[in-house]
Amino acid sequence: MSSPTNTMTAGAMAAAPPISEKVDLRTWIAVAAGMLGAFMAILDIQITNASLRDILGTLSATQEEGSWISTAYLCAEIVVIPMTALLARVFGMRTYMMGTTALFLVFSTLCGTAWNLESMIVFRALQGFTGGALIPMAMTLVMAKLPASRRSIGMAIFGLTATLAPAMGPTLGGFLSEIYGWPSIFYINWVPGLLLIGGIWWGLDRSPSDLRLLVKADWLGIAMMAMGLGCLTIFLEEGNSKDWFDSNFIILFAALSLIGLVGWAATSLTRPDPFVNLRLYGQRNFIVATILSAVIGMGLYGSSFLLPLYLGQIAGYTPMQIGEVIMWAGLPQLFIMPFAAALSSKVDNRILCSIGLTLFGISCLMNSHMDASTGYDQLFWSQVVRALGQPFIMLTLSSFAMHKIAPADTSSASSLFNMTRNLGGSIGIAMLATTLTNREHFHSAIIGQSVTAMSAPVQQRLDQLTQAFVASGIDPATAANQALSVIDRVVRREAYVMAYNDGFVIMAVFLFACVGALLFADNVKAPSGPGAGAH
Repeated sequence: MSSPTNTMTAGAMAAAPPISEKVDLRTWIAVAAGMLGAFMAILDIQITNASLRDILGTLSATQEEGSWISTAYLCAEIVVIPMTALLARVFGMRTYMMGTTALFLVFSTLCGTAWNLESMIVFRALQGFTGGALIPMAMTLVMAKLPASRRSIGMAIFGLTATLAPAMGPTLGGFLSEIYGWPSIFYINWVPGLLLIGGIWWGLDRSPSDLRLLVKADWLGIAMMAMGLGCLTIFLEEGNSKDWFDSNFIILFAALSLIGLVGWAATSLTRPDPFVNLRLYGQRNFIVATILSAVIGMGLYGSSFLLPLYLGQIAGYTPMQIGEVIMWAGLPQLFIMPFAAALSSKVDNRILCSIGLTLFGISCLMNSHMDASTGYDQLFWSQVVRALGQPFIMLTLSSFAMHKIAPADTSSASSLFNMTRNLGGSIGIAMLATTLTNREHFHSAIIGQSVTAMSAPVQQRLDQLTQAFVASGIDPATAANQALSVIDRVVRREAYVMAYNDGFVIMAVFLFACVGALLFADNVKAPSGPGAGAH
């Protein structure tokens, strides 16, 4: 099913008369507004992390219950992303983007006024369902509205939103929470949201709607997709806290996700007009790009999960201080992205992507030698190296994904590409959370073999601590117990630091492995210059 907003892709343009290479101001405003929407939607995945303790305190919820605040958003977002192609055709791109943004702002406001955990979870799910559509729509706008020679610029901006937003989420969330209180992290969406609505209203022409498509839609496939992706996200997000397959809850959601995903694939591959074209996974470049996108999602969201957790738990940083460290993974990208966009039309994109993956992997290895005293000064350069590599990855992966995609499949390709990245993020966070738990237990056991009451250095340290506590007025028996507690906390702290280091090593291994996967992709260069169109 072809969207009225779709334009010719590069392959089709080679056989057709060249379209105008000039892009008017209205089109650039529309594309910029779409990018602002994608940035806002991706940002809201991570923005609650730095403020979660304050939110849970207000809502009288536990840490385990609070995990559903993020899970609800992720579930709804990943479900709506594959549906955006259909919904854009039903309502028209202009009407759909403006409408879903308006609803996103309403639900963001309700999140800020939530009165208990249940209301927050419901509003976050609705926020994710309305905001998630903005991510693939931004990529679709680039392909539909820009001529081939300008798409590298559009993809560069899109890549910047996809990598900058996860890095800036904890920074902005910590800043706003500390100064204005946690509800402000939701209210701030009104600024970019209104700019987005204005930009789309002025920059896009009204396109016809076709409500009859709702009647003919593959509702069985949509239901299977929603069940499969939604249950898979819950399985990944909640698995570690519930001991994975030791929990009947997790077993149930694993089974439901498998049934849903298999059912979705079966209905989509047997229908002539599926709501999203899963056959695109049969194209070599697209499947390589989406696999790499999943791994990059693991790296992007995994880093944004692991490092703030370390800084809060081990270094004792405030949300504001955490944000000051994390921001250096984002700010340098503003200067690197134009350079990456210029190179993408001159250099084999596989080389550029390999450089980006290598730099990202090196930054993870730089973070794999932390100790309990590691802080801003020691983490600064690893964040900068990460920021240098990420623009090359997202820009080139977007080019790989859209290479040789037919005009009618542009929206489907955008939806599947972005869905896979978000799914990779959920997998990465689940994997790293489990790694932290298991490796902390492992390292505690190893350290515990040396730190025993029979060890002379341990006995000496216990005596020193006991005497210090007694000198402060504590009775000898209590002082001895407190001295043991101090030693135990030190052992646990060091075990956690080692577990964090292991997590960064695992991410580095995955990123380096992706360099080899690029060998299976075609030689792609972003088109440039008048008449550019063929890859």
